[in-house]
Amino acid sequence: REKNEKYKTWIPRFLMAKEEKDQRKSSDDVERNFFKVKKSSSEKSKKMEKEEKFFRETFMYDKEINVISTATAECSVPSKRRVDLPVTAGEQLDVIDVTEGSAVICRNSEGRYGYVLVEHLNFR
Repeated sequence: REKNEKYKTWIPRFLMAKEEKDQRKSSDDVERNFFKVKKSSSEKSKKMEKEEKFFRETFMYDKEINVISTATAECSVPSKRRVDLPVTAGEQLDVIDVTEGSAVICRNSEGRYGYVLVEHLNFR
């Protein structure tokens, strides 16, 4: 061993210079992580666009989609019709629009839209 190497002191990573940190990482690792994030977010946005298109066609909704408030589902309710949104207890929902009856149009975390009765929701 050389003398310099023998008496080399230990330095934590956060105190090391940026160039030394960058040399350790290979370009392959950085590229892989970058593409994974992009791929999942692009797939999610495509699914959201598809759900929104289906919602607009089914409900004949031509207004801009704005979240009025957020609500939590008090109980689990399966959907009986295609336009109803199935909810599970404790699920967070975005209220999009209020209808004339006792139902509101909601969106869940997956991007699906549908009617939910006000009785099943808890507004904070």
